[in-house]
Amino acid sequence: MHPSPPLYPRRSFLKMSLMAAAAPLVAARAFSRSAVRSAARFGPITRELFLASPRPGVSVWAQTFYTRRTGVDLISIHELTSRSDTADVDYFRYSSDNGRTWTPGEEMPTLGQRPQGKLRRAMRGAVVDPFTGRFLRFRNEGILPTDDPLEGMRQWVVYSSASEDGGQTWYLDEEIICRGSEFDAAHPLPGVRTGHNCVMVGDPACKQVFLPDGTLLVPVIITPTGPDGNYVNPGGGYTYTEAAVLRGRWAADRRHLEWELSQRVQCDPNRSTRGADEPTVAVLADGRLLMLIRGSNDRKPALPGWRWVSHSSDQGRTWAPPVPWTYDNGESFFSPAACSQLMAHSTGRLFWLGNISAVNPTGNSPRYPMIIGEVDLRSGLLIKDSVTKIDDRGPTDSARLQLTSPSAREDRETGDILVNLTRFGARSTEAAYDFTSNAYLYRIPLA
Repeated sequence: MHPSPPLYPRRSFLKMSLMAAAAPLVAARAFSRSAVRSAARFGPITRELFLASPRPGVSVWAQTFYTRRTGVDLISIHELTSRSDTADVDYFRYSSDNGRTWTPGEEMPTLGQRPQGKLRRAMRGAVVDPFTGRFLRFRNEGILPTDDPLEGMRQWVVYSSASEDGGQTWYLDEEIICRGSEFDAAHPLPGVRTGHNCVMVGDPACKQVFLPDGTLLVPVIITPTGPDGNYVNPGGGYTYTEAAVLRGRWAADRRHLEWELSQRVQCDPNRSTRGADEPTVAVLADGRLLMLIRGSNDRKPALPGWRWVSHSSDQGRTWAPPVPWTYDNGESFFSPAACSQLMAHSTGRLFWLGNISAVNPTGNSPRYPMIIGEVDLRSGLLIKDSVTKIDDRGPTDSARLQLTSPSAREDRETGDILVNLTRFGARSTEAAYDFTSNAYLYRIPLA
């Protein structure tokens, strides 16, 4: 989706951390055909058109979510965009038959004019509370003085909405502000002051997760500040962020959530030029939390492009220093600066959807192939023999193709993994990026 660098517009915890910090990384291995084998973990993968681009120069970016604790009621949230990191308009569609048919699109405004500048909104995921049955959705919102996407690095805040009827109506819509009298709309979280720096959900793939005790985790990114209290970029890349999670609990009135912010996860700017970006979170077998983080070698391509990992042993309040993520056999692999998703399955298995590169990436590129692999629930590492291509650049696709921002869920009727994925930029040329892109639905059966 991004022709230029994007803005965004789980054994012993101690033992594993020490092992990861002390053990040297094996040299990254090329992502060859021999490395792509499913070990009979997945059945044949199919792809079908989900939503076509409505006109030249427009991309469609779709997500689908179940809206109730049981049953097959779905919501489709899709975004039309004609420039990097900006939503032109969003639509909600509903299905009562597990996605076989959909209602017409209901427009959700994503922009408006305010005295201070252009109001921009971006939908960033949804989740059903398995304890209360409420359906929650999230968005980034900010007023950009000159409508420059980079202004979002000082302006974005996060809003949550709650529904008790499967997303048909919303009884709550409010900015996420931490518990405590010192916090308000101008100072919503510790270390965040609107107009100086920001907090945002980096991408729809950064899924919200409920813990067994009912705590809701919302993975977010925060822009750091310097001595003057304003956003700074110590890595020298396009943008710079730190990762964290918002921890939400239902308040005494049981109608709204109270929030606290976790410790921030910081990557060394000398090793990841854009910091710790677009975290995705899951629970491991021993209760530890696994956080996978997008890194970057933007503007310093000699650096290795890694995926980074951190762990928490206290339900996401504090996090270990991040280290490069590896295969279960200790081998490292290259991964571009692109979002990815951890997806827990009802069978108890955990999967990762993201990009693995044959060569060291240069910043965002290449963002293909898109793969799925299983995560070892004890070590939190990627099982190499499970890595399988979902999609790849074809003979007629542009070299600027981007297979990124996956949005995966489990089909409640079949147990298959369903992935909404857009083939961004497939029609681009070397001279010009073409935003005309369709949204597809991939079906991945489990073997």
